[in-house]
Amino acid sequence: MAAVYEPAEVEKRWYAAWLDRGYFRAAPTPDRKPFCIVLPPPNVTGALHIGHALDHTLQDVIVRRKRMQGFETLWLPGTDHAGIGTEVLVRRELAEEGIDPQELGREAFIERVWGWKERYGDAIVEQMKRLGNSCDWDRLRFTMDEGLQHAVRVAFVRLYEDGLIYRGERIINWCPTDQTALSDSDRARVRRWKSEEMKVTGQEMRVLAQKLNEDLQKNMGRKTRSQLRKPDWA
Repeated sequence: MAAVYEPAEVEKRWYAAWLDRGYFRAAPTPDRKPFCIVLPPPNVTGALHIGHALDHTLQDVIVRRKRMQGFETLWLPGTDHAGIGTEVLVRRELAEEGIDPQELGREAFIERVWGWKERYGDAIVEQMKRLGNSCDWDRLRFTMDEGLQHAVRVAFVRLYEDGLIYRGERIINWCPTDQTALSDSDRARVRRWKSEEMKVTGQEMRVLAQKLNEDLQKNMGRKTRSQLRKPDWA
């Protein structure tokens, strides 16, 4: 017996035993009430962080309690393709190889995205297992799986046909490179101050603001230095 408790070895051994015994598998059972949680799928573009650890722990506590209460419990795992984020990383990889994505073509580019997912998506799944997530791993899904793509298309068509969603004119973030609309979280934030005589970038504006602040203190004879609020200038 080890002189000290080694959680890494103990947890690894017991988690493998739980999987082998099928403790996390779920199947429709007439005499049991169903309980299901769909795991918010983490992006395949990076690694799990402390926020994932907290969120997954809370879900796991609920799921395990429901199992002990006799519910037929399913915690459905998955990973997310991360859309624009993954495309940016794949494009960067292609650029390093001297390959133009436009010349590569759509089908070949999608193959490269799938290759990226196979390389990095599996690492995230292993991280979730190391956390002890009691998911039904036989049901692991990826948001670019054919079945999920079809389900999304069907859902949006039905919503459109029912008049619950519609097309409208909106100001969007258009990317001239990718020829697509971007969400606010995907765009680069750059603010510019301009007048009829000049255009000033955010960095230049900060220098001007600092100079103005120093002049004000000098002219007003203040002994304490006023503080500039940090602006959201790129």
